[in-house]
Amino acid sequence: MKYLMSFLFLTSFGLLSAQNTDTYPDALTIIEKVDANLVSDSQITESEMVIHGRRNSRTVRSIGYTMGNEKSFSEYLAPAKEKGTKMLKLEDRLWIYSPDTDRSIQLSGHMLKQSVMGSDLSYEDMMEDRKLTEMYDAEVTGSETIDGRATWVVELNAKVDDVAYDSRKMWIDQERFVPLKEELYAKSGQLLKRVTMSDVAKIDGRWFPKKMNYKDMLKSGEGTDFIVLSIQFNPEIPEHIFSKASLRM
Repeated sequence: MKYLMSFLFLTSFGLLSAQNTDTYPDALTIIEKVDANLVSDSQITESEMVIHGRRNSRTVRSIGYTMGNEKSFSEYLAPAKEKGTKMLKLEDRLWIYSPDTDRSIQLSGHMLKQSVMGSDLSYEDMMEDRKLTEMYDAEVTGSETIDGRATWVVELNAKVDDVAYDSRKMWIDQERFVPLKEELYAKSGQLLKRVTMSDVAKIDGRWFPKKMNYKDMLKSGEGTDFIVLSIQFNPEIPEHIFSKASLRM
């Protein structure tokens, strides 16, 4: 009888485990829905970046234009100290224009890992516009609740070499298909950054987090809040915006 009970228990446990695994949706389907929410052919975004320092915080406001995953242009609007600073990305090249020196410099390689204006975001973070499905293979590994929302836990591993993070772990809202939390890892497995998303709103038929807190895990502090003030999906953007001449206009 004891062996029969043990057999029945193990069989039942195996069936339950198989059923639990079967309840997970296809990871690629989840990531495609996330991309459909967050990525568009073009975007115009006005935002604030609140950089929390040890003693105080400062806010930088900017407007950004994006075309596909190879072209982007942004201009800082405030405060006065940063106003007029511009960034232009063309494919994997990045130029920064400073009105103080009236000069443009090009960043490449390891320089792209530098902090943007003392924030927890790097230039690599600002430049990454590709779809997740283009960069990573994905696997659903579980489900958790975050702030009362049911999420799928999805682990992503890079399938291309030119990514800022070799692996990522995302907690994706099961109903709205928006990440609510994300962890970004180096190739060594070290946790580099944690991102928390909130203030999710429906904009032009898609769900979008209007507030994201980026926390560099190698630094102390409260991180950097990236707040979307307004966003347009798929607007018409003049081609001349994405030219080096725009840096000095």
